[in-house]
Amino acid sequence: MAAFTPLFIDGQHVPATGDATYEVRNPLTGDVVGTAAAATYEDSVSAIEAAHRAFKTWKKTTLDSRRDIFNKAADLLAGDKYKAKIAIALKEEVAATPIWGYACWLASQGDLRAAAPMIERLRGEYFPSSTAGGHVQVRRKPWGVVFGIAPWNAGPALAFRAISCAILCGNTVVLKASEVTPRTHAVVAELFEEAGLPKGVLNFLSISREASPELVSKIIAHPLVRHVNFTGSDRVGKIIAVEAAKNLKPVVLELGGKAPAVVLDDADLESAAKAIIWGSMINSGQVCQSTERVIVQRGVAEALATKMVALAQNVRAGNSYTDGAKLSAVFSEPAAESIINLIKEAQSEGATVLLGDVTRQGTLVQPHIVKNVKKGMKIWEKETFGPVVVIAEVDSLEEAVEWANASDYSLTSAVWTQNIDRIEAVAPEINAGFTNINGPTFHRESLIAVHGFGGASGYGRFDVDAFTEKHVLVTHLRDRQYPGVF
Repeated sequence: MAAFTPLFIDGQHVPATGDATYEVRNPLTGDVVGTAAAATYEDSVSAIEAAHRAFKTWKKTTLDSRRDIFNKAADLLAGDKYKAKIAIALKEEVAATPIWGYACWLASQGDLRAAAPMIERLRGEYFPSSTAGGHVQVRRKPWGVVFGIAPWNAGPALAFRAISCAILCGNTVVLKASEVTPRTHAVVAELFEEAGLPKGVLNFLSISREASPELVSKIIAHPLVRHVNFTGSDRVGKIIAVEAAKNLKPVVLELGGKAPAVVLDDADLESAAKAIIWGSMINSGQVCQSTERVIVQRGVAEALATKMVALAQNVRAGNSYTDGAKLSAVFSEPAAESIINLIKEAQSEGATVLLGDVTRQGTLVQPHIVKNVKKGMKIWEKETFGPVVVIAEVDSLEEAVEWANASDYSLTSAVWTQNIDRIEAVAPEINAGFTNINGPTFHRESLIAVHGFGGASGYGRFDVDAFTEKHVLVTHLRDRQYPGVF
């Protein structure tokens, strides 16, 4: 019998109003692997109101008690129970490979443990006032109810990110799961319930694909919702930004990527090729940090491409649980068709396919490497979100920077060179929140979330500054003078 995922509102696991549900299907097999409660607006309001009630007391909890809950959650997550839950949910809901399920579980632990020490930044500031004898306190106050929207591709890790800093800062959260991964995201609520998070501090909604646009708009507009965060595509991110702007609410957006790997002619090509193929193919390229563009100096372009093809041709998409494939399906047939169409269009405009047959088998897309790609081609401009990497050749360092920045995306990047002077000439000039030197574009530090520099990669940070407001208290001397009147 397919698993059922209920809503979690005010500490209770409940069905949706009217017992409405929707089916969840495995993208590789098409099998129904679960049903989820399909929340209504009535359910959404119940979650918001529960979060608002909980905020009145949660914001007053001690910093140490919040930190202790997060540390306990991290300890619980490290156990076999949650390791298995995450692995099974990701396997069934998104056809994740075993290594991807393990990576998501491991990354989630790291993020929880890294989040807990952020509590120290909430202790405020104290300094003398500009008025003689007075003093100033700056306290960080939570916003209130935060609406977090998590994506499907790295389910647990990005759901934890949607809620962790917000809750640590004293906010309460309504978390909307991806309609693709309700069971994966529900693990987050279950974990924090077991760790002792008070009821109402975290509420969980699953909403059907059909109902999401209208309900998300209404939730953002609700007067008790004070802050919004979203991780996902730039197309949907624009919609979320507009809805937040209509209601003058702050929003954090972590959107798409078209990460460039700049390979200079003194680079270690063997290492660069490995990092590029791993960074472009892991999870079938369905990561916002995926290496989508390789910008290489002409003198080593052919050698690098040869090494990339040799590595990628040993990587195959299939069913990793039955045939040992390293890659699995992309998340839907329309997504697979879009990937193939981007490659076909590039071919028609002069690009050359070095690896791949430019076909799909249902939701399976094999690795593709495409060269002679030019600025202005759709495959250069648009995030493929598939196992595809394109190559462009340049001559100078200046041209390499120009091509790296020829994108609306600004999330992450990499530079490959063995010359420290060239690192300084190129890396700081790339318009990206992260630049990895001699490493993969798919990398971040636990204490520093990947963030865009604007454009199609979004803006804002999942940090204390985003999820608190500064409240300034100025204490004046009793005998202060008021010249001009008294």
